[in-house]
Amino acid sequence: MHIVVTNCNTTQEMTEEIVRGARAAAGPGTTVTGLTPAWGPESAEGWLDSYLSAAAVLDTLRTYEGEYDAVVMAGFGEHGREGARELLDVPVVDITEAAAHLACLLGRRYGVVTTLERSRGQIEDSLYTAGVAQNCAAVVGTGLGVLDLGDDRRTEEAFIAAAERARAAGAEVLVLGCAGMTGLQRAVGEKLGLPVVDGVSAAVKLAESLVALGLTTSRAGSYAKPLPKRRVWPGTPGEP
Repeated sequence: MHIVVTNCNTTQEMTEEIVRGARAAAGPGTTVTGLTPAWGPESAEGWLDSYLSAAAVLDTLRTYEGEYDAVVMAGFGEHGREGARELLDVPVVDITEAAAHLACLLGRRYGVVTTLERSRGQIEDSLYTAGVAQNCAAVVGTGLGVLDLGDDRRTEEAFIAAAERARAAGAEVLVLGCAGMTGLQRAVGEKLGLPVVDGVSAAVKLAESLVALGLTTSRAGSYAKPLPKRRVWPGTPGEP
């Protein structure tokens, strides 16, 4: 089985970190390839970045020529998953909804701990669209930007402080609200005494399950294939 994992930004180091987390979660016989968009924001923080990122990720998937069985979209709260489901003939699993669905199996209410507070609106909208917003007790920011997550000690301390606020709001399970936090669950889970769900790991396992069960995106209605028409992509004169 071959899973493609798409970073939502152009920072190659973050793609590599995400791929390490995805491979650690993948079962025997599953290979993981990471894709980094050739254009777009270096980090996705805010509405402008998110929409730009979505277009860049879709362009990356459109032009990728390798064979694969499923796609994991590693942008927490970022746009684009619905477009990818129209575009591709394989299962598309977004880390935001994957983490939330698994969190709902572990407790009645979950909390998302993310990067900057400005990302809250996007994440809340994404959870609502996925049908799991009603179980979310809180979306709490750490105050760290995406590119600040490389400092493990500072990230862990900021995460724990934000997690306590989510717990106070009623969270029984915590979700890592950024793909750049992949792997942090092992460091903070025992300290917090709460289950901590990593979206990359959750999405990989769900993607494996969908492929193993022979399931893929329904074409009846919402995710029907895109209408044939001329579309102008960056660097191309116009392609379907």
